[in-house]
Amino acid sequence: MAGHSKWKNIQGRKNAQDAKRGKIFQKLSREIYIAAKNGGADSASNPALRLALDKAKAANMPNDNVERAIKKATSSTDGANYDEVVYEGYGPGGVAILVETLTDNRNRTGTNIRVAFSRNGGNLGETGSVSYMFDRKGYLAIERAAISLDEEEMLEKVLEVGGEDLITSPEVFEIYTAPEEFTMVRDALEKEFTLAQAELTMLPQTTTILTDEQQTQFEQLIEKLEDDDDVSEVYTSIGE
Repeated sequence: MAGHSKWKNIQGRKNAQDAKRGKIFQKLSREIYIAAKNGGADSASNPALRLALDKAKAANMPNDNVERAIKKATSSTDGANYDEVVYEGYGPGGVAILVETLTDNRNRTGTNIRVAFSRNGGNLGETGSVSYMFDRKGYLAIERAAISLDEEEMLEKVLEVGGEDLITSPEVFEIYTAPEEFTMVRDALEKEFTLAQAELTMLPQTTTILTDEQQTQFEQLIEKLEDDDDVSEVYTSIGE
């Protein structure tokens, strides 16, 4: 994990998604809906809802959209049912790819994911074919311009509240945690700092470097996957 930075990928993804804000809000609404339906509308006692709300906040999702999703989830008349399904495969150049989905139609989603892989230089694999190459981690980012701590002081703070690792760049401090410690570390850091990012993620144990031609095809595959309404997250082993 040491030395692995997500920040550039996050910023690039945000820039690409600016033009797709309506679709992003639709996906976030679905995540909020499922979290509230399964665990209740109180984010203080529902960690999944708190994570979904954090993602909505980071995406500047309007409060009205958030409230509608929660209200729909807690309405006794709503009968929508979604499944969480993870797809695994390889992209161009052997890049490992995990695709997390929320779907009300497994056949539709499975077909769409398979077609996206096959038409863009990839291959959809069986369950377990690439997931072993990733580690579940908590991830938090704090922009350095907003605080006065140096790297040594920040590392001391991170370890003090239960974080595992700190990656430093000129723009940002990136903090990694064990998944079970994520909520505790996030809540502790939020008391002192403004978090630019806070999420549970999948980190690749090793990364893959692509040629320019492979990179172009890889980006087409990721764009196709992220455009699918049922896809909530895409994780890859792409290197910088």
